[in-house]
Amino acid sequence: MARVKVGALISGRGSNLQALIDAAQAPDYPVEIACVISNRPDAAGLDRAEAAGIPAEVVDHTLFPTRAGFEGALSESLVSAGCELVCLAGFMRVLTASFVELWRDRLINIHPSLLPAFPGLDTHAAALAAGVKIAGCTVHFVRETVDAGPIIGQAAVPVLPGDDADSLAARVLGAEHRLYPHCLGLVASGRTRIVGQRVEITDAATRDEMLVNPPL
Repeated sequence: MARVKVGALISGRGSNLQALIDAAQAPDYPVEIACVISNRPDAAGLDRAEAAGIPAEVVDHTLFPTRAGFEGALSESLVSAGCELVCLAGFMRVLTASFVELWRDRLINIHPSLLPAFPGLDTHAAALAAGVKIAGCTVHFVRETVDAGPIIGQAAVPVLPGDDADSLAARVLGAEHRLYPHCLGLVASGRTRIVGQRVEITDAATRDEMLVNPPL
């Protein structure tokens, strides 16, 4: 089976990166993690890539006078590695419209809320303040607007009595680690189709594959 080469962009500890690396160990998973790029030289996720034998690189945004220069270096590294898809895995830089358009429909992100609710930062505190009973995470194709774009899949987790932002974040993170590899696999296997602002799952997939509910 020919695998789709994927580049992962990170800024920190790389726990979602690790979930993708682990999934890619399965012989029937349609993805090869071809490279890991961090905009921060101290990102712990670089060690995860090294441990897995994956080429890792730092493209430090602070060394570039313009965002265009930084993103040009990112794209050059991704193209050099043969990447066909790009996953944002805790990448804490807002990407310009030019970069998003260059990788349009090949650029995927995970966000720790059930979008379109609670985009941006501090999502768990915002969810608790709103009194929601269900939280979760979303994998989506990236568009110019932050935390927007066609939704590939979502995972729901309960908000429990006594939750604070940290406890809810930990529960959502566990769901992220299951959802991201699942959705990336659907995209890499060619089973997603973007129709307008929606993602349709094609072939033998069922609607259940669009909503992943991990055990409570």
